[in-house]
Amino acid sequence: MAESVREIPPFVVDLTGNPANHHAVRPTTREWLTHAALFFLTVITTTIAGIVIAAPPIDLPEPPLATVIDYLFYVPRYYLEIVFALLSFAFQHPRVLSEGLVFSAALLAILTAHEFGHYVACRRYGVNATLPFFIPAPPLFLAGTFGAFIKIKSAIPSRRALFDIGLAGPLAGFVVAVPVSVLGVLRMQAAASDTGYGIVFHDPLLFRLLGRLFSVPLDPYSLPNPYYMAAWIGLLVTSLNLMPVGQLDGGHGTLAVFGKRVHHLIGRIAFVTMAVLAVLGFFWHGSPSGFLYTVLLGVMLKVRHPQPASMEPLGVARQIVAILTLIVFALCFWPFPITIG
Repeated sequence: MAESVREIPPFVVDLTGNPANHHAVRPTTREWLTHAALFFLTVITTTIAGIVIAAPPIDLPEPPLATVIDYLFYVPRYYLEIVFALLSFAFQHPRVLSEGLVFSAALLAILTAHEFGHYVACRRYGVNATLPFFIPAPPLFLAGTFGAFIKIKSAIPSRRALFDIGLAGPLAGFVVAVPVSVLGVLRMQAAASDTGYGIVFHDPLLFRLLGRLFSVPLDPYSLPNPYYMAAWIGLLVTSLNLMPVGQLDGGHGTLAVFGKRVHHLIGRIAFVTMAVLAVLGFFWHGSPSGFLYTVLLGVMLKVRHPQPASMEPLGVARQIVAILTLIVFALCFWPFPITIG
């Protein structure tokens, strides 16, 4: 899940150097329609992604390759045939369609809570920000979405505002992800064998603790369910956003708590750590995903983080929230999330 250069990770809050406004501008009708349309498209693409999770493998005959045109249109034609075959299967089997809708609703609930956590905090401090942009992904690609983000269009007025705006998103998303995780763990079904799975999803610490709490054995080869996959993706994205680098949510919190110099140092330590984990993950688990995260963090290090207008003390309450946020990161992060066999 990624965005373009300035908004690389999903759910990144973009800080600019524009003067702060005392009253945030309300979205126009046109903006509401634009954001609603993107959200609706994302509902469709994430539902198809959920159908892919719930449906059995569908074998289709490959298109004929007799002419140059056949070769040119081989990939898009075969891709569309798979998509339509999956949709046809889902409408013929309501349970599969229902599972797809559940996955979409659960995942988008987490993403929406995350983004509106940022948005509500922005409005509280009179900071101009857009409504969440939901980014649909092509069907069959990733989770059906590249994530979501808001764009902040005025300066952050204070250290406390930076802290609250930066961390409100991941904390709100985590609050929604917890009950989804509980449902996902409780609905786990053991697989008949460990064969036939090209990708194994490893459980983050929250899942492992819930498994012990509810006495549910977590087998890496267990059959996925829509709640599990939605929570797994939501926690993975939350952990990525909470990394203390650049303008990621964790970077906002780190700058607010420790100041510019320590923010710079911690960000580089996090980048080197992820680079090492990427290499280990590739050799131990056959997964190249760590390199993608490393590249994203490397780009974020190059993006200048504007200073808030004032650097007043955070106070004890926010220091406690900072510690709780660190615990949330530990519950969401797993160094090697997948194994590709």
